[in-house]
Amino acid sequence: MTQLGFVGSGNMARALASGLGEPALFTDGGSGRAAALAAQLGGVALASNAELAERADVVVLAHKPAQLAAIAPQLSAAKVVLSLLGGVTVEQVEAAIAGARVTRAMPNIAVALRQGVTCVCGADGLDELLARVGLVVRLPERLLDAATAVSGVAPAYVALIAEAWVDAAVAQGIPAAQAAQLVAASLVGSAALLQDRGMDTLGVRREVTSPGGMTARGLRVLERAGLRSAFSDATAAVVGGGGR
Repeated sequence: MTQLGFVGSGNMARALASGLGEPALFTDGGSGRAAALAAQLGGVALASNAELAERADVVVLAHKPAQLAAIAPQLSAAKVVLSLLGGVTVEQVEAAIAGARVTRAMPNIAVALRQGVTCVCGADGLDELLARVGLVVRLPERLLDAATAVSGVAPAYVALIAEAWVDAAVAQGIPAAQAAQLVAASLVGSAALLQDRGMDTLGVRREVTSPGGMTARGLRVLERAGLRSAFSDATAAVVGGGGR
């Protein structure tokens, strides 16, 4: 078993550690989250990052990107580093933690359910570990921010779409609980259908849409409302905004 040590015990650390399902080492900046995660997953909360770096086979940087300069000197013993720091390059981490073998990864929180997407660059060797919690896509580092603007934000975007869809269903008289069931199951089934069809989005739309029918009417409204341009603008805003 590979001993992971998480420097930072926030939402992404929780998601990745939960998905991997093995006891890990945790530290935090005094929030108490490390102890809570250790109790939940059977790991150990440590008092110092230096001890974590000594004991962990892989040091996972899950703290705020701006904290790297302050934290890095405490991790001089780290040999293998998995950086989850948005907007921080492999070269910058290597410069901060001399001699470490650095992989940069941008997972989404669905890794908690082992159905995540993780975009990676830098040193290989950790792809197999990350594949245990979902799809791993290796990309040039210059594309990592753009890829994160697709997969990293996906749970939030889908949650917003689902919320709007449920509200629309409720406005038509469907009880909220049943509306939520309909939307959730429809999203899961539709994603599975697209995967089965090799992401032939046009083909799937044609299967569902009859000329002049209800689906055609709905699609026209979504197009007129600027759905495509909204996604394009949102993606550009994420890429242009830097780290998380």
